[in-house]
Amino acid sequence: MSSVSPPPVDEPGGTPELRPVRLPRRWLLLALAVLVVVVLLAMVTGPAGLPLKSVLVEIVNQIPGVELDGGLSERDAAVLWKLRAPRIVLGMLVGGMLAIAGAGYQGVFRNPLADPYLLGVAAGAGLGATFAIVSGGNRVILPLAAFVGGIAGVAATYALGRSVGGRSTTSLILAGVAVAAFLTAVQTYVNQRNVDSLREVYGWILGRLLTAGWSEVLTVLPYIAISAGVLLAHRRLLDVLSVGHDEAGTLGVPAARVRLLVVLAATLGTAAAVAVSGLIGFVGIVVPHIVRMLAGTSYRIVLPLSALVGAAFLVSADLAARTMVSPGELPVGVVTAFIGAPFFTLVLRASRRVW
Repeated sequence: MSSVSPPPVDEPGGTPELRPVRLPRRWLLLALAVLVVVVLLAMVTGPAGLPLKSVLVEIVNQIPGVELDGGLSERDAAVLWKLRAPRIVLGMLVGGMLAIAGAGYQGVFRNPLADPYLLGVAAGAGLGATFAIVSGGNRVILPLAAFVGGIAGVAATYALGRSVGGRSTTSLILAGVAVAAFLTAVQTYVNQRNVDSLREVYGWILGRLLTAGWSEVLTVLPYIAISAGVLLAHRRLLDVLSVGHDEAGTLGVPAARVRLLVVLAATLGTAAAVAVSGLIGFVGIVVPHIVRMLAGTSYRIVLPLSALVGAAFLVSADLAARTMVSPGELPVGVVTAFIGAPFFTLVLRASRRVW
């Protein structure tokens, strides 16, 4: 039964209609076009402005066997491929992962306001990063500590949720709130005991996409690829879950197993993204809702489009973060919060209609 997806249909006294849903080609092409435009704009914009034509030639030169003269100096080429390109790719990976994870959480919990930080991922990652910073950890230790902290936060949430209320979504959400509050309190205590590291800790918490070459991209790529693959593979089953767990069981879908796999995949990808970018909020709420309002509510549409739109959204936010106060730079988390907070109020008012 996984080949059909039953979008929720409000029919009092009736049953949801099962019908196949396909990703509209026009929305896919539009999302790809927006992403390409944003990436090119991010490549040419910065303190060292680069000509668009030369950047396009440099991109074509990456094709094996092609050698063209783009007119970029050795310095400009280094800026493009060692600074901007890794940062842009990292922004695409993190933004796409946070958006698709948010859509997955919303499908599993059947809650339009769920986001990737729901189950203690952010609090655990923040505590892990704090311990790494105050102990003098380098750029290799920090992402690892944040990753381990994020996974530990989710494990604690699941353990607490199962001990007090089985596997119900309400128990998990309440357990996530409790675990996040506890981990945040521990983090605050550690910060107060290590005032000298306070600025660096809060710089990480506010979110950033700083790279030293391609190392961060290579670090998170396997985790994000696996997580996104699992989520996309379950997009039809998320449509089935949208009619309710009992109804999904009558259709032959193992609701508990699907929910566990989706939550684990979304958590793994979120922890990996947070490990290299810090805490960047609202992407998992803003992007899936934009997709739903424009293209439809089926997860066969929402998940792939959220990945593309999330990538474009975070690259755009990072571009604004590094140009708004040039030559200085804002934390990208500040930009996403500036956009996401007003949007969140609109979601609260319109969630009944769009959900």
